[in-house]
Amino acid sequence: MAQKIVLLQGVGEVTLSKRKGTKSIRLSVGPTGKVRVGIPYWLPYSAGLEFASQRRDWISKHQPDTKSDLLAHGSRIGKSFRLDFVHEPGRAKNATRIQANSVRVVSGLDISSPSLQIQAVRAAERALKKEAEALLPGRLNELAKRNGFSYRSVKVKRMTSRWGSCSSNKIITLNYYLMQLPWQLIDYVLVHELVHTKHLNHSKHFWADFEEVTPNAKQIRKLLKDHRPVFKPAEPVVS
Repeated sequence: MAQKIVLLQGVGEVTLSKRKGTKSIRLSVGPTGKVRVGIPYWLPYSAGLEFASQRRDWISKHQPDTKSDLLAHGSRIGKSFRLDFVHEPGRAKNATRIQANSVRVVSGLDISSPSLQIQAVRAAERALKKEAEALLPGRLNELAKRNGFSYRSVKVKRMTSRWGSCSSNKIITLNYYLMQLPWQLIDYVLVHELVHTKHLNHSKHFWADFEEVTPNAKQIRKLLKDHRPVFKPAEPVVS
């Protein structure tokens, strides 16, 4: 893979990547706001840059608000982690570590530094994944036994547009961003995927079985629509 990083006015840093086998131009915005443009190997980089330039408005809508979304000391990550920024003047290299209840970030940079924020997000996502792997499989198993469902296995990973999925051979995949939701919404997603072990569609039979297990499913579904599967730390706790 060949790539080139350029600055686009009004957007910021854009990574242009050439991949063999790619047949069209693809644009994406990562959880930290990083913009990537994938282009066919035979196209010039300028074509990808022009593509991004023409879609500035779309990019702006999907990039996080860098002012309001800055990670702060004490920001809550998932159910049990807190961000712990440690400033060491003169330190040349950043360091991150996942501890029992904290995501420790040590740096000589100011907390608002873009590069430090990116490293903090990456560390926070590792913490979310660790927490999800520790809590979600057990909760899924409990809900399955309680309601008479069975599945083959469960995986936890980052998903960009879905909270979960269930394959035809009953393998359930759960998004580790679920740890940012209230438990009521997490259970909604887990039961949703368990019902898919019986109905791989959203037919009337699916919804009938789902609402038998979750009588207030319609109300919870409305609440879930207010959330997106993206990284979103909670505000620091004031003590």
